[in-house]
Amino acid sequence: MTNDRHPTSKMELTQTRNALRRLPRWPFWIGGGILALLVAAGIFIDLAAHRAEPFVRQQVVQALSDRFHARVELDSFHLSLGDTLRGEWGVWGEGKGLRIWPPADVEGVHVPEPNPQLQPLIRLEEFHFHAPLHYVSGRPVHITQIRLKGLDIRFPPRSNMQKAFQSGNEKRLPSNSLGVSVVIDAVDCTDARFALETDKPNKLPLQFVINRFHLKNVRSGAPMAFEAQLENPKPPGAIHTNGSFGPWIVDDPGSSAIHGEYTFNHADLSVFSGIAGILNSTGRYQGTLRDLIVDGQTNTPDFQLTHTGHTMPLNTTFHARVDGTNGDTWLEPVDATLAGSHFTASGPIVRALKTGDDGRLHSIGHDIALDVNVDRARIEDFLRLATDSPTPILDGGIQVKAHIHIPPGKEPVGQRIALKGHFVLDDAEFTSLPVQKRIRELSLRGQGKLDQLKSDNDSDPIKSHIEGDFTLDGGVLTLPSILYTIPGADIHMHGIYRTEGGTLDFTGTAKMEATVSQMVGGWKGFLLKPADRFFKKDGAGAEIPIYVAGTREKPQFGYNSGHPGGTHPQRPDTQ
Repeated sequence: MTNDRHPTSKMELTQTRNALRRLPRWPFWIGGGILALLVAAGIFIDLAAHRAEPFVRQQVVQALSDRFHARVELDSFHLSLGDTLRGEWGVWGEGKGLRIWPPADVEGVHVPEPNPQLQPLIRLEEFHFHAPLHYVSGRPVHITQIRLKGLDIRFPPRSNMQKAFQSGNEKRLPSNSLGVSVVIDAVDCTDARFALETDKPNKLPLQFVINRFHLKNVRSGAPMAFEAQLENPKPPGAIHTNGSFGPWIVDDPGSSAIHGEYTFNHADLSVFSGIAGILNSTGRYQGTLRDLIVDGQTNTPDFQLTHTGHTMPLNTTFHARVDGTNGDTWLEPVDATLAGSHFTASGPIVRALKTGDDGRLHSIGHDIALDVNVDRARIEDFLRLATDSPTPILDGGIQVKAHIHIPPGKEPVGQRIALKGHFVLDDAEFTSLPVQKRIRELSLRGQGKLDQLKSDNDSDPIKSHIEGDFTLDGGVLTLPSILYTIPGADIHMHGIYRTEGGTLDFTGTAKMEATVSQMVGGWKGFLLKPADRFFKKDGAGAEIPIYVAGTREKPQFGYNSGHPGGTHPQRPDTQ
């Protein structure tokens, strides 16, 4: 029974086998042949690509040598075939250990090696590129993409490049020995370093570390668009920039044109001794790598001097010249606003160098020398920034013309800063009630208005006018000549104020409208009438030698008798 269960199925299977035997074999032979041909072609093309590696490598080295007029070295180079994510077939190439030297050897003309020997102009750890297989005569070859890693470019001093070209410009290879133009659609690079060296003595080169950058439409003799992301070392912060660079100037790369715009975010100013705050900046730049013009703005909402702890908003708009070889900057000028006070500053900010124990130059910071013009400002803004007092001792409008010098150093800025200039303080009012009470008393006595001394109207403000010359050095404010004017009195003084501790030490003379007897009043004033003639001078009712001592919080005012070896205070209220 088992052998008779499926007679129909067995018959169908036999018929199918017979039909397959009768099918023609040539389609299978053709398919197998095509497959074998494709495999052979792939093997042949792959072998051809490897066979072509020495020739292509030689052409790459020669093209770079022609472009830079320099010796080029390439440690390894490989070619292969493949497709991109878009399915476009082409040639993939990769190389490692690329070095391009400054112009030195040109078509048999040997320039003696300088002493010390020059470093390579360009070093590249590795590169990868893709180019399509098709080529149309008369049109440029498009390299779709180049990926770079570990790029190190050192721009030699201009004099070195010029010497090399002057020695080797008699014979030069043609700029394009293949007669084929090449356009690179995109270049992506990670881990790049740039250094601009300088001819200036005792100057270190400026160095940049770039996390990544992207170039578009790269071709010989034309500018290229770029975008880059880098970390600024000091103050630390992220810089994003985009613009146009080139064309590349072979005999002096530092003179290659560049322009673009930038954003600089979250720069921590606390790395500089004595100040703190988070700075953000935007701007534009143009010029060459060695000579840049930069226009921008900065915003620091929490600027402070660290020894005071008070934060103030500081905003600036600036125009500056930058020497890209060393980072030296000339502000021309900075237009700044601190809280509600406006001022401008102009001058150089240059790196200071010192020879270390290893005999090499090292940067020790920046030397800052600025001319400052405070034209629309309030004294309380600067006092709030510069002192640790919760309330500034003085309010009023101020104008200052000064020169500021901040040498490099590890000490706080307040100890290093040196100022010299002239100031005018209008409508000044002391915020300390005891001080303001003394000034009111001095003004009323100077006018002979003794009847108002005992009134309860102490809140009437007494506006002061103060002007004079000043110097600030090592935390000591010296006022060689100061005029203090209030109703009824002109006070000429000189002395010093120490910012640490706030101690006062001033002497001078007070010229009053009233006489001594009118200032004292009552029966004491009647007894002092004979003495009026001894204090009258230069048309004043009375000219009295005075002093100011004590501290900022507790000042002491008195009469200076002029005894040798010091002062002998006799306070007017105890007479």
